[in-house]
Amino acid sequence: MANSKRLKGTLGEHMAAFQRGAVEVIEERELEKRLVRALAEDEPMRIKFGMDPSSPDLHLGHAIPLFKLRDLQRLGHQVVLIVGDATAMVGDPSGRSMLRPVLTREQVAANLETYTAQAALVLDLERTEIVRNAGWFDRMGFEGILQLTTRMTVAQMVERDTFQKRLSAGEPVGINEFLYPLMQGWDSVEVRADVELGGTDQLFNLLVGRRLQEQESQRPQVMVTTPLVNGLDGRKMSKSYGNSVGLTDSAREMTFGLMRLDDEAMAVWFLQLTRLGEPEIAELLKGHPRTAKARLALEVAGFFHGEKAAAEAAEAFNREVRDKELPADIPEIRWDSSLGSTRALANLLKDMGLVQSTSEARRAIEQGGVRWNGEVHTDPRSEMSEPKERVLVQVGKKRVMHLLPAEA
Repeated sequence: MANSKRLKGTLGEHMAAFQRGAVEVIEERELEKRLVRALAEDEPMRIKFGMDPSSPDLHLGHAIPLFKLRDLQRLGHQVVLIVGDATAMVGDPSGRSMLRPVLTREQVAANLETYTAQAALVLDLERTEIVRNAGWFDRMGFEGILQLTTRMTVAQMVERDTFQKRLSAGEPVGINEFLYPLMQGWDSVEVRADVELGGTDQLFNLLVGRRLQEQESQRPQVMVTTPLVNGLDGRKMSKSYGNSVGLTDSAREMTFGLMRLDDEAMAVWFLQLTRLGEPEIAELLKGHPRTAKARLALEVAGFFHGEKAAAEAAEAFNREVRDKELPADIPEIRWDSSLGSTRALANLLKDMGLVQSTSEARRAIEQGGVRWNGEVHTDPRSEMSEPKERVLVQVGKKRVMHLLPAEA
């Protein structure tokens, strides 16, 4: 007879899944007690994670909690993914140094189109409970929102370090921002969360969830916080900085991007974004940073695109960068669509800043010093089309740049 149990694995395996890479587990003893009971009764725990569609794209920083959710999902727990179409309009004040603009429903709806599809790159959506919190907040109405605001005082709200820092610096704090922790906390009540995952910047919001659950006579959720990771260059991860790796990036983009990662960040990225064992990670980090980084890129690109595509991307990096001793942090520029879909190579090189003039560009081309993704171009009359993906453009040995397609 087939095993019909919903939960798989031992208590140790479940605890390890929660603990891997976690900054804090609050309360860990309570979590262990609940897991013992869940395994005995074969009753999956409800693991809540909220994602606000405040932008259209997810990057590897967003994937950290998704990987943990995937681990817990494979052990049989119920992942509850809250797509915050209501909270996104308020805007999360966590870690913000200034008042953020309020999004419209239309902006949120546009971002929603890509969010669940990108989450599906990590999670099994057929086994994921997906809910939008506008459902209960729209039903709550003005009177209900007023009642929600009575759950906390202003004094309790301004205990939050984010608000304290802004008030001390004379920066404005919007009254709407006080609503955000209450709304995120109320989500926990609505879905009856057993555990909530969040970044370290979410600790205050997670605590509000526990408070509201206790007020509603629910068992307060256990909280698991995961680290926030900076971008490839050590600054905050942002598409505008060009230091992020998107979940929808190609295997090549992921590989070339990850090879730019600061050496000091590798330990955290290995632990959070791969499922290699910690002893193996430690051995990799003892070796040459480039070798470790190549393995990290292979693991991450392989997860999203498969081993074959990841291996091909690694070969491309070795061919174009490592073996030619090119820098890993090659600058990038996007195709200027205002100039059309094709461009004379000599003019394009000048536009990219790789040469001072078109005459210099023509000389370099005629002398065989210009390469387009490794291919030498010797005809100064060459017309180049907008690339479909990142290409490496070289003038001589030292002047290199990546050319990307125009913004969609």
